[in-house]
Amino acid sequence: MSSEPPTAASAPAADELAADLSAATLSKKQQKKDARKAEKAEKAAQRQQQQQQPADAEDPFAANYGDVPVEEIQSKAISGRSWTKIGDLDDAAAGRSVLIRGATQAIRPVSKKMAFVVLRQSMSTVQCVLVASADAGVSTQMVRFATALSKESIVDVEGVVSLPKEPLKATTQQVEIQVRKIYCINRAIPTLPINLEDAARSEVEFEKAEQAGEKLVRVGQDTRLNYRAIDLRTPANQAIFRIQCQVENKFREFLLSKDFVGVHTPKLISGSSEGGAAVFKLLYNGQPACLAQSPQLYKQMAICGGYERVFEVGPVFRAENSNTHRHLCEFVGLDAEMEIKEHYFEVCDIIDGLFVSIFKHLTENCKKELETINRQYPFEPLQYLEKTLKLTYEEGIQMLKEAGTEIEPMGDLNTEAEKKLGRLVKEKYGTDFFILYRYPLAVRPFYTMPCYDNSAYTNSFDVFIRGEEIISGAQRIHTPELLAKRATECGIDVSTISAYIESFSYGAPPHGGFGVGLERVVMLFCALNNIRKTSMFPRDPQRLVP
Repeated sequence: MSSEPPTAASAPAADELAADLSAATLSKKQQKKDARKAEKAEKAAQRQQQQQQPADAEDPFAANYGDVPVEEIQSKAISGRSWTKIGDLDDAAAGRSVLIRGATQAIRPVSKKMAFVVLRQSMSTVQCVLVASADAGVSTQMVRFATALSKESIVDVEGVVSLPKEPLKATTQQVEIQVRKIYCINRAIPTLPINLEDAARSEVEFEKAEQAGEKLVRVGQDTRLNYRAIDLRTPANQAIFRIQCQVENKFREFLLSKDFVGVHTPKLISGSSEGGAAVFKLLYNGQPACLAQSPQLYKQMAICGGYERVFEVGPVFRAENSNTHRHLCEFVGLDAEMEIKEHYFEVCDIIDGLFVSIFKHLTENCKKELETINRQYPFEPLQYLEKTLKLTYEEGIQMLKEAGTEIEPMGDLNTEAEKKLGRLVKEKYGTDFFILYRYPLAVRPFYTMPCYDNSAYTNSFDVFIRGEEIISGAQRIHTPELLAKRATECGIDVSTISAYIESFSYGAPPHGGFGVGLERVVMLFCALNNIRKTSMFPRDPQRLVP
């Protein structure tokens, strides 16, 4: 036999063989690992299936729990049963049998015979207790069924209200439900894309965790908006949009009390309503058109139509590529227009009364909602005066100059300057809410009436909350000749707004008005850091879904 060492040519073959053997060994190990994994998954699935079974044949209380077949909730029948709101459960309900529906916010098994399930309905939560007992009609299988429910599943519970021995910290309601029956109406998927507990955390909680060396999950703004249907369930979001509803309602209520008439104007129009290129263009039956940047032209035409005072609540569209904390491409506009007898301060007086009434209403009647928002997003209560402060634009510029901020004399205030002016006004006058009036002509829309004593300025105003503009308003030009002249000077094709200009040639009273962004009002009243928090499904330059 040859004892010669392998040749150079045969060495790679040996290496390949060793590699193949190694790969085969790894492959077998992987196969065994995969097999164990599959077996484990199968057993887990079997356990889950067993837990999800309503009961076995030996359970005498099988009818007291289970998943409700979909055909039973397809409006099959009206049972006449009486439902109780979770938020209405209090000490007075102790000893009473109730039927409630909610989402499973938390599930805590204590033993095979006992479990806690926290149900949530809107902003209210209650603890439900399951204890296996023949007297209560609760079996261990029923307890197992409850603990196998996924979070956020929709559940019906029947039980008896009881008073806990110790105060409950994890729920809004200070009572418990001793469960007698529990039925799942609709199961949520086992693993949600975002955890509600994570989405509801405050900065204070993150700071405490960091100090303790713990790492908590932070849900980012984009992730929240991607899964908005879950994010909206957090207590703060539930409160934010209830506050928004109250602002809109008070806007309507106050203006109606001042003899304003609610109107609805077109959102499909032939040309720009504000001037400039920030419009969403489209084809309207083959004709060029755009989405309305405001109801401005039409609410003025309504004044020409003899309505004296009008308001509108509706969508406003701005095709601005502004990716800021306070801009949206679509928002809810609160608009008003009114005849004025002598001075555009008549409009400012309406704004004064309107917003003071809104602030008072929220402070006095929405304490629960404001406290809920404050827990996740802490803020200082808004300071305002009974009679709203008015400053001229020039006075505002002078305050900024004295504080070391140089502003172009006839230019508009940028965001930084607005915020600084807000701080200066609060320090000097003790208010977060004020009106700045008599703006330069160069920074106002074409339909704004120039000042009688200096045409470089206008009969216009902006209103600020916490150093950010929320309202823009003015006396309007009501003579067709001056209106056409100003439109041309601002680069607007007069032919696209000819019907608007013509309406003033039929006789038009002096008038003025204003526009407010609903989302911005709520954002600034609650001192939130982003307008997307106050838009249920925001539309900005980057977002068109959900």
